[in-house]
Amino acid sequence: MTPTAPPAAGVRTPWEELPEAVRRAVADVLGAPVVEAVTQTGGFSPGAAARVRTAEGRRGFVKAVTGAVNPHSAPMHRREARNTAALPADVPAPRLLGTYDDGTWVALVFEDVEGRQPHVPWNESELELVLDAVTELSRALTPSPVAVPPVSERLAGAFLGWRKMLDAGDEGEGLDPWIVRNLSALAELASPWREFASGDTLAHGDLRADNILLTDSAARRVLFVDWPHAQLAAPWFDLLGMLPCVRAQGGPDPEETFTAHPLGREADPDGVTSVLAALAGYFVHQSRQPAPPGLPTLRAFQGAQGEAAVDWLRKRLGPALT
Repeated sequence: MTPTAPPAAGVRTPWEELPEAVRRAVADVLGAPVVEAVTQTGGFSPGAAARVRTAEGRRGFVKAVTGAVNPHSAPMHRREARNTAALPADVPAPRLLGTYDDGTWVALVFEDVEGRQPHVPWNESELELVLDAVTELSRALTPSPVAVPPVSERLAGAFLGWRKMLDAGDEGEGLDPWIVRNLSALAELASPWREFASGDTLAHGDLRADNILLTDSAARRVLFVDWPHAQLAAPWFDLLGMLPCVRAQGGPDPEETFTAHPLGREADPDGVTSVLAALAGYFVHQSRQPAPPGLPTLRAFQGAQGEAAVDWLRKRLGPALT
């Protein structure tokens, strides 16, 4: 399948343009001044994202943002710091080395990992490696070793997309005619999603290619980065959440992938359909909102995820909705 999602991209702040206090704090964490910084592309995080090297040769990965760029990004960095710091050492995620927070600027310093994001369009071997790692992650994080909000709380407002569109009378331009015909039924189908999505697994909550690293070592490992959306959920929640994005980035049919996967086989089929309906409503509704500051491709990306999720939902429903 040809990818339909645009690149995941935030407006990057060069390392040299960070305030001196931020750069000095990073030097304190790494033990020496930074002499080299390479900005990294990919990911829906505005601000700085750079692999750095100090005068003594130590390396790190730095994320830094100010609320002046995007008011939601600094709180997300703070959540990411709390969640990542609490992860057990054996969780496949880069370790957090230190933070800086002056109330305006927030910076996170992670260990640098020699690796790369999966290829997009997805290829079969890398996707198989990632899907196996998602299974292992879910098993290792059940029950959750970290205190985070339940999915029913974290996504309480976000997963009301179809209902919000109904209430706003959003049934017009640009919407799939199938959605327009079935908007009320979709809202009803999604309404019980909480009971099915709930669980005691620590879910990452935002698995996409740009939040995954494949190491360069001979024994290739999969690492999961960016944990601000961590939440308690069903063991299969992360798998379901990532597959519309995989599809939108050239991957295989999500229904076939989900039902063949160990976590998908263990899930209640009716519950999966309800949660998928809620997820599809989230993506479609969000894609129709104004673009947030510093994230120019986010709405189009969500639109591609929404299209993939709706196509998947229609396949599961068959003639039930026409």
